[in-house]
Amino acid sequence: MNEAAHLADRLQAAGYTKRDIAHILDRDPSLVSQFYTKNKGAAFVPALRQVLAAVETGGITDLPELAAIAARHTQRRTTASGARARVRTKAVLITPTGSGTGRVGAQAIASGSARLRPLIAESARRGLRLAFTVRLAKTGYLHPSGSRTDSPGIRRDVIQRADHTEERSYGSAQTGGFDAADFARRVDAARGDVTAAVHQWLVETGRIRPDAQIVHLEVRTWRPR
Repeated sequence: MNEAAHLADRLQAAGYTKRDIAHILDRDPSLVSQFYTKNKGAAFVPALRQVLAAVETGGITDLPELAAIAARHTQRRTTASGARARVRTKAVLITPTGSGTGRVGAQAIASGSARLRPLIAESARRGLRLAFTVRLAKTGYLHPSGSRTDSPGIRRDVIQRADHTEERSYGSAQTGGFDAADFARRVDAARGDVTAAVHQWLVETGRIRPDAQIVHLEVRTWRPR
């Protein structure tokens, strides 16, 4: 393992998850995994050293405080000419009419569906509405298939899969959907974990069992009339 991975291991031994470390570094959780799989992370070694010292010597445990320490010791990449390199970001595709769609499968869901967070944040900024579709084991739902209590006003049929999972949709343009700003706040409260935010909403509203595992997630947005 490279030094970044060793430092990440020591932070995990101190009780922090890879997702916590990514939050401290203000990066996607997939980057921390790449410390181990793709030998990345050299640029974050100074920050990780300072964070580890703050944890082991200073007794600091608060994530925002650790993130502030890391930010002071994180250097931006430079180009061959020595100029600061631009941050590589994924474009958020939302049309002028406000329609946008994002989907994630099992692998992305396990890391918090991070690619959906920009879509939700941009939708909130534009004052859009959103709806989402989840897929999980049939036994994870609390209401029977097609129940209007579970998803009232959705005419779309419940999709049943051969692996004993079901897809169910919540919200639509016909029913008004959900306020994107509300879901953006939920995602922020879950430290950027879109999967956790959606799962919590489904549990809070009595739609799924607390131990149910989401295996597919889709978010759709539109501009309210």
